[in-house]
This record gives sequence, C-alpha cells and structure tokens, in this order.
Amino acid sequence: MTTADADTLTERAAQRIEADILNGALAPDSRLGITQTAARYGVGATPLREALSRLAARGLVNAIGKRGFRVQSVSREDLADIVRVRTLLEREALRLSMAAGDGAWEGEIVAALHQLRRYVAHNPRGFGEGEPAFNDLHKRFHASLIAACGSPRLIAACSTLYDEAYRYRRLMMATFTGYEEFVREHEILAELTIGRSRERAEAQLAAHIASTLARVYPCGGADRAS
Repeated sequence: MTTADADTLTERAAQRIEADILNGALAPDSRLGITQTAARYGVGATPLREALSRLAARGLVNAIGKRGFRVQSVSREDLADIVRVRTLLEREALRLSMAAGDGAWEGEIVAALHQLRRYVAHNPRGFGEGEPAFNDLHKRFHASLIAACGSPRLIAACSTLYDEAYRYRRLMMATFTGYEEFVREHEILAELTIGRSRERAEAQLAAHIASTLARVYPCGGADRAS
C-alpha cells in the first residue's frame, strides 16, 4: 500500500467516525477500542489510530492510553469553552470581513440567508440540526459572514469550532417550537453585517453564539439561535 493509499484510508475513516460522533451514532463517552472500531469501519488498526489521533487533535475524541480512545464527553464547561473561543475568533473575523468585504461578499450573505430561510419555510418538519440539508445551509450562512476576513487559518478555526458545537446545537434546536424566531435572528445578523454596523453586529454575533449555552444549560442570558 502506498503512502497516498494509507492517507486516503485514514481520511475516510476519520470522516466516517466524525460524522457518527456529530450525528449521535457514537454517544458521548463511548469507548472506541481499536479492534472493535476497526471492524466497525472496515479499516486496519494503523490507519484507524491515525484517524482517531486526527479527531483527538480536533477535540472530538480523547486518547485513553493503550485502551484506545473515547468519544469526547459533553458538559456545560466544554460548551462554555467552545462559546468563549468561538466568540473571540468570529468577532475578529466579522470585523475584518466588514472592513474588507465587497459586493460579492454581501451577495453571498444574502444568498445564504435566502436559501436558509426558504428551506425552513418549506420544510418545517426538517427544521433543526440533524437534517443534512439544513445543517449545510445553516453553516453556509455563518461562513458567509466571515468569508471576507482574508485569513484562511481564521476561517478554518471558526469552521472547526462551529462543528465542535454541533452536538450541543442539536439539543438547542429541540427547544424551538417554530422557525420564525430562528430566521429573524439570522436576518438581523445579515442586516447589521451588510450595513457595516460594526459594534451592533459584533454584539449581536456574540449573543447569537452564546445562546446555545443559554438554551442547553439554562442559567440566564440571551435566548437566541446560533
């Protein structure tokens, strides 16, 4: 097997395991023994270990010595940390995007919002994290806000943190009884961003991100959809 073939196997295994973690097929704290997990995903032990190591670097699994790996747990402390770091990075990315964004950037925000709004209006039963089409549109909108920041690393870091919050967003979305409030939150974000209302846009984004924590672990604060 060539190095390229091994890397392809590793990446495929990582993608499949990541998908199962994010969609709940692999529950938080589930043990990922090498032998059992290799059999489950039809991959050898070596590429599997590399795949799990990559996921550990992304905070989705934890190494437990010679016993293999375990799916990352969920907790208020973990979500609070994600929210804290995501807020810091996305506020900066949003600030840079508002300073540098052009008409094409504004157009992508409008298009992403339209697609998201149209989907939830026509698919009320599919509204929420867990539906692949909704997930893609929701992430596309958030990515569009910061796409003009000029930093590929910043964009990648924000994408990773967005994905790490996925399991928590699934819990949050279950608290909504309709899509109108959700859509309005995103409309406000788009309007403030395109209008270059810097302070208001950054504050709205921060509250928007923090709402996942407020809804999943109620302790006061804004009650919005991130």
